Amino acid sequence: MLTYPHIDSIAFQVGPLAVRWYGLMYLFGFMCAYFLILRLTKKCKLNINSDTVADLLFSCVLGVVLGGRIGYTLFYNLNYYWHHPIEIFYVWQGGMSFHGGLLGVIVAASLFCRKRQLPMGEVADILVISSCCGLFFGRIGNFINGELWGRVTDVPWAMVFPGAGPYPRHPSQLYEALLEGPILLIILLLINRQRFKPWTVFFSFISCYALFRFIVEFFRQPDAHLGILSTGVTMGQMLSLPMLVAGIAGAIILNRRRSV
Repeated sequence: MLTYPHIDSIAFQVGPLAVRWYGLMYLFGFMCAYFLILRLTKKCKLNINSDTVADLLFSCVLGVVLGGRIGYTLFYNLNYYWHHPIEIFYVWQGGMSFHGGLLGVIVAASLFCRKRQLPMGEVADILVISSCCGLFFGRIGNFINGELWGRVTDVPWAMVFPGAGPYPRHPSQLYEALLEGPILLIILLLINRQRFKPWTVFFSFISCYALFRFIVEFFRQPDAHLGILSTGVTMGQMLSLPMLVAGIAGAIILNRRRSV
């Protein structure tokens, strides 16, 4: 069994202002995504300068935060936030839904591309590649916060998380960080090299993320107030299933059109 590295959630403090690791992880993710978007837009020869990339990323940040928080509120803990609505804005306490964040980014990016007259397919492919940075650092933030821990296990790398009881558990945050970060990034970059039609990378991202999330949910402790649903799966798996179907269907349709 490994020892969980107890890390103060506050990275540093300047007077009354406390900067938390959770927020810094999001900052690192967005910075990494910014430079990756710049590189990919140049490689794809899109007429987008650094200022436009910054504006696009800012729009996506708003989409992630608003969509992720609203999605978590609606999908995972509606009853609690219905009675404590002010805590919806306490984003530093954690509680972000990827599925809600994805919908938020889609809406924000669609509006941005329409306003700036940018090709949505090419932009979508670039955005999902760069999103691997945010997913990786976000899961590291979950690990530092000691939240979203895994199920009880006896594997040699199990950890006892604070607030999770005395039993060792899967460090499922690290599983997700590895799968959704570098592994997913490599897969998408390899697909992007093949010069498929626009949207191919996007649909590949949708299906791969859904598959990875569905698998990790077997190791991740279900939310205490939800547990295993009556369908025999977790809420994360339930939300990932339509994503998996949509991603595979989209890729098949694109490949058929490409063959024709």
